[in-house]
Amino acid sequence: MKKSLYLILALLLLVLAACGNDDAAEQKEETDGNEVNLYTARHYDVDDELYKKFEEETGIKVNLIKGDADELLERIKREGDATEADLFLTADAGRLYRAKEDDLLQSVTSDLLDEQIPENYRDTDQMWYGLTKRARVIVYNQDTVSPEELSTYDALTEDQWNGRVLIRSSENIYNQSLLASFIEIDGEEKAKEWAAGLVNNFARDPEGGDRDQAKAIAAGVGDVAIMNSYYFGQMLNSEDAAEVEVAEGLGLYFPNQETTGTHVNVSGAGVVKTAKNKENAIKLLEFLSAPEAQGTFAEANYEYPVNSAVEPSELLKSWGEFKEQDIPLSSLGDNNAKSILIFNEVGWK
Repeated sequence: MKKSLYLILALLLLVLAACGNDDAAEQKEETDGNEVNLYTARHYDVDDELYKKFEEETGIKVNLIKGDADELLERIKREGDATEADLFLTADAGRLYRAKEDDLLQSVTSDLLDEQIPENYRDTDQMWYGLTKRARVIVYNQDTVSPEELSTYDALTEDQWNGRVLIRSSENIYNQSLLASFIEIDGEEKAKEWAAGLVNNFARDPEGGDRDQAKAIAAGVGDVAIMNSYYFGQMLNSEDAAEVEVAEGLGLYFPNQETTGTHVNVSGAGVVKTAKNKENAIKLLEFLSAPEAQGTFAEANYEYPVNSAVEPSELLKSWGEFKEQDIPLSSLGDNNAKSILIFNEVGWK
């Protein structure tokens, strides 16, 4: 009797397991082809809101894997063909260039992307596309500096700025790309002269992020700093009253308006070479570069739209129009190694 009971129980368990496997297989079949796996180095609430809207409009689930850009790139390399990554999103064209050079991205074709993203904000081989812009500007103490005293990045190497300039470390990709742009425009020798001259005028050894440079101005450590424009917007609209107070005491200046233009960089994304959901990844890129998403980036995160059909937010407009550097953004990656070498040679920590 006991043996018969055990046999019945065993058969019942087998039937239940089979049903469970069938359910799992059915669930996987339902999600296959209806998702996109995004490896992103951006950590903004506005991005998450846009992904939810994309899901609502398309029915495509966005699976987010967030992390440091370099760590995510190493993860994709380590995972190889088994990686779940469909789309890699990060700040700075220099990092996108690294992903391309490491053979982690693939070329994609989309008339809509070509229409929404101007040629100078996308890779020449269509490996990556810029989604938002930011300018590397000069911010200054309005009590100690007049905007009439400011002109170019080069001018900050002059004697009048000795001990007054603040900027973050040379290890930061934003500074590497800034110097890479100078190499592209003026050549290595002149770029090296600028880097050495700026080091001579440092108010302190580089430390902290862009916001920390602004805070150091407020603390009286220096009088001018180089930082990305969207950080200034974030500080002006921060929930931290101290950050707002710091930003309200600063002015923002677009350098090189009479010469080569202000340095501009992008946040952008590329479809991973082994993407299993390639078409969905392209759809997400198309969504993020469309007018509605571009306007949201500008309003909520104070970034400039790459889509020329979209106007900047009112805050960005209040800063005024400005001339941009006229260089291919791929040059920021091409010249990255030279930038690092120059920084080491001039002692920029």
